[in-house]
Amino acid sequence: MYRRSFLGMMGAAFATALMGCAQEEEKLATTPQPAGTPTPEVAEKEAPSLPEPPWEYKKLDLDKVADLGYQGYCGKTFDGEELPGAHCCFGSFYAIVKALADEVGSPYEEFLPVASISTVGKGGVVGWGTLCGTLNGAAWAAYLCLPEEEADKVVNELYAWYQVEELPKYKPPKAMKAELDPMPSSVANSPLCHASVTNWCEVSGYKAFSPERSERCARLTADVARKAVELINAMHDGTFAYVYYEMDDDLNTCGSCHSNKGGLIENTRGKMHCSSCHTESGAKNIEDVSGHPKV
Repeated sequence: MYRRSFLGMMGAAFATALMGCAQEEEKLATTPQPAGTPTPEVAEKEAPSLPEPPWEYKKLDLDKVADLGYQGYCGKTFDGEELPGAHCCFGSFYAIVKALADEVGSPYEEFLPVASISTVGKGGVVGWGTLCGTLNGAAWAAYLCLPEEEADKVVNELYAWYQVEELPKYKPPKAMKAELDPMPSSVANSPLCHASVTNWCEVSGYKAFSPERSERCARLTADVARKAVELINAMHDGTFAYVYYEMDDDLNTCGSCHSNKGGLIENTRGKMHCSSCHTESGAKNIEDVSGHPKV
């Protein structure tokens, strides 16, 4: 998602809030107020304005972010306090924004209530199984605290890592969706929700709508939020370097013809593993797919 599109969506959310404020002003104008109550004009002057990203960043504690991600997925804290959103996309987005609100303060504090809009990314966007919500939310957060070019690099590395890493690894201090120990893990081989969930279900034997799968995704949210902040911290320190993204064989072979600008075919866009979809009878190498030329 481009920064302009993201900010436009956030602007729409704030516009809705402002409409509500305007309606409240009408009520205030006709209702006697207690002594000392600020007038709408004064309240408007006191309301902080949000600067254009990127915002100030301070290195975050990885374990704290992981805990926040797990709680964000569950929609409540370990103490039972209800959060304004839930599920995977909200969990990773909330974890990073909340941690920065605690560490930096403004403007993350003022922005935090709007983080609930990221709930739309649940289950690969309202259950459509497209981009994994954890990755979606983490990418939004990266765009808040990094310049676009740096955020793109963080997202590239995060998504490439997600495709090949065996997850989940995080273990909460107390499970909130299902007690499952040991927690089965799997490799997604794709940034897509439906592929990630299916691979885990096949490995674990649990159903896609089971509480065990929900517990798995809560822990996965913690893992992704943690990894995202690890990469953002490295970018902040000047130590960031591609590892998983540069080792992507599909990107370096298939992409050179199909998805690189100026490539021999140049008939698609994308960076995910080609073999996660374009296979025949489980072929792992594109040469094994009938009709494809040797590369």
